[in-house]
Amino acid sequence: MRIINIESVNDERVAAYVSLTEAQLRNRLEPEKGIFIAESPKVIDRALAAGREPVSLLVEKPWLDGMKDMFERIDKRWGKNVPVYVASPAQLKKLTGYRLHRGALAAMRRWKLPTVAELCKDARRIAVMENIVDHTNVGAIMRSAAALDVDAVLVTPSCGDPLYRRAARVSMGTVFQVPWTRIDAETLEDDGENSNTSNDGTSSQNGAITAFDKVGAEKPKANNGNDNDSTESLADTDNQRDKNNTRPNPNSDFSNRHTKEEDRKYWPVRGLKDLNELGFTTVAMALSDDSISLDELIRRLDNDPNEPDHIDKLALIFGTEGDGLAHRTIANTDLTVKIPMSNGVDSLNVAASSAVAFYATRVKRN
Repeated sequence: MRIINIESVNDERVAAYVSLTEAQLRNRLEPEKGIFIAESPKVIDRALAAGREPVSLLVEKPWLDGMKDMFERIDKRWGKNVPVYVASPAQLKKLTGYRLHRGALAAMRRWKLPTVAELCKDARRIAVMENIVDHTNVGAIMRSAAALDVDAVLVTPSCGDPLYRRAARVSMGTVFQVPWTRIDAETLEDDGENSNTSNDGTSSQNGAITAFDKVGAEKPKANNGNDNDSTESLADTDNQRDKNNTRPNPNSDFSNRHTKEEDRKYWPVRGLKDLNELGFTTVAMALSDDSISLDELIRRLDNDPNEPDHIDKLALIFGTEGDGLAHRTIANTDLTVKIPMSNGVDSLNVAASSAVAFYATRVKRN
């Protein structure tokens, strides 16, 4: 490794850690040419184990000796020219806005995401995150998916980025272990059916409808697990968001990622159709008048495969904080399922509800 001491976090060589927005890091037009920031030795280590290529590292000086084994592995696989920029704890606190107890950051190359069909080819249990915008929840769901044998995760067009620094950190690096992809033009084979019309039947007008312009138009009364009660308190200086507001900060990467029409083109109707064609029963986790209980869903998973209501391949769909799943999503899924509640509690945080559902519906191993 090339160990390089820096005098200031304004050094242009560490610009990726300081001045680039998440959208600039991601490079939406060519994601495989973009980068992401991994935070903490554990997260970096899991990314390296998954074959993710490091561009550089930014390390607190006291952590250098403890990371020697990691540096040796990087040298062996990617060569000895990967720079390790070294800063003082005070410098990194200035960079991140808080004391970086985890000691290290790494800029790493993104990769081309697989198609939905490729990802789901051999899967029996998958999860779909619909427009979940809190990165703490995204990371927590990925961690539960890894721990509880979910085969793959899909994220809808306006869902938060699983590789965002906080999401990867909260996931404890499991975003590099759980196969995942985004539902969009690159991952769904476009058959041209919806090239000029959105799934709600309205014609597009030069992409003028911006993301979240009509977010208030689709609000289910309640859902299982979508109140945004994250306890994450560390500052994210490049993407602050009001914890009680599901509408993204206009200065964040969400505001320019997708138009509303693009969202509707690929999700929910098109995405759900593709999942059905791949053999999945699609399940909306939400409270509605026709919801069945989680216990009933488990019965259908565990009954004899010859029974008419038997379910083999399952796709669990979880909605955004506060508003929950869109009405169109609920209307187009095969089933709506609720987790029974007690003591007057009507819902769980989306991360908690996903863990409950993943555990209850896991494939039973002999």
